[in-house]
Amino acid sequence: MVAIPRIVIAGTHSGTGKTTVASGLMAALRTQGFRVAPFKVGPDFIDPSYHTLAAGRQGRNLDAFLSGPEMIGPLFAHGAHGADIAIVEGVMGLFDGKSGGGELASTAHVAKLLDAPVVLVVDARAMARSVAAMLHGYSTFDPQLKVSGVVLNRVGSSVHEKMLRDALRPLNIPVLGVLRRDDAIQTPDRHLGLVPAAERREEARRSLDALGTVVSSSLNLDGIVNLALSAGPLEAEPWNPESAALDLPGSVRVAVATGTSFSFLYRENLESLEAAGAEVAFFDPTTDERLPAGTDALYLGGGFPETYAEALSANVAMRESVRVFAESGRPVVAECGGLLYLV
Repeated sequence: MVAIPRIVIAGTHSGTGKTTVASGLMAALRTQGFRVAPFKVGPDFIDPSYHTLAAGRQGRNLDAFLSGPEMIGPLFAHGAHGADIAIVEGVMGLFDGKSGGGELASTAHVAKLLDAPVVLVVDARAMARSVAAMLHGYSTFDPQLKVSGVVLNRVGSSVHEKMLRDALRPLNIPVLGVLRRDDAIQTPDRHLGLVPAAERREEARRSLDALGTVVSSSLNLDGIVNLALSAGPLEAEPWNPESAALDLPGSVRVAVATGTSFSFLYRENLESLEAAGAEVAFFDPTTDERLPAGTDALYLGGGFPETYAEALSANVAMRESVRVFAESGRPVVAECGGLLYLV
């Protein structure tokens, strides 16, 4: 049983501004002294990179498809240990899951597994009274879900804001914030979503600081915290990295690719290795010339090696180091972009 105040930031669809609201909220609450535990629904590595910078604490994933619904509570309890509040950013639209006909792995599914209230982010551009019909639909579609507040994003003016608030008043769902259209708080994106924070760390840090300031003045932080406090105790035991039961032969050093080209890693995988007694040694295939000394196993995760293909290709010394290691018969795990690098 864990008692962590928690809230889910959801959207009507992709591109509504969930990451803007969630990351800004994390930064704003951190500035106020809260220890914020950041989470992202689904197998997303990019948004958590911004959560990590905003909260000053490792961003984690809650993926009911990959981990199974039964693991959501334990993984949440593990990641939220020692925090004052947990902010969970949703994925796609609120009810979009693994398949069009079911809720598996959707934001709504994870919110119900966590028994957490939902704040819906609505892109209010070119919209007036229709916002009420939209919010009514989302708040009544699943009676087991608690849509407890709304944030209106990309509002054009004070007149536009009044029209939206007037339309929503009969629903008795509180408007917890209004964000105006502002290109200054936008984050660059490309084919898989936002550009990872690892590729623009200092710029991302400055942007998140500015975003936190905007959110502090535009959202009702006290109302959001009170809403998070309304979530009751969660019946879950924290996941234990030692439960992975890895059988390692003595002391093992695992080299893990990182840097701008390989930034997609599940933190729990590394924690499981360390709990089993392995030493995790990070290296950057774009700049380092050889694998860490004493490497016993190699882990190449995902990322954007295609974006840094020239630098990776030019680093002949590292490529040769990896080739010799692989040909020696020692363990190599490669996934996603890591597999492309080996090819």
